[in-house]
Amino acid sequence: MAGLSRSTFFDQFRREVGVAPMEYLLRWRMALAKDFLRRERTGVAQVAERVGYSSASTFSKAFGRHVGIPPTLYAREQRAE
Repeated sequence: MAGLSRSTFFDQFRREVGVAPMEYLLRWRMALAKDFLRRERTGVAQVAERVGYSSASTFSKAFGRHVGIPPTLYAREQRAE
C-alpha cells in the first residue's frame, strides 16, 4: 500500500515515530489494555481479545513484561485507588 519495501517502511517509521512499528503497536495495545482494566470490570481474556491477542496467556505474559505486574493485579490495584 505504501509503495515501500518492508525495511524502508520500518526505517522511515522509526525515524518519524522514534520506535519500531512493533514496539509502537505493543505500547498502544498495552495503553488500551490498561485503560480497559482500570475502567471496566471485564476479565483478562476479554481484554486480551479486545486489544488483539488470541490468547489470554500470551497477553498476560506480554502485559507483565511491559507493565511489571500481571493484568489481574494491575486491575485490582487500579480499582482500589
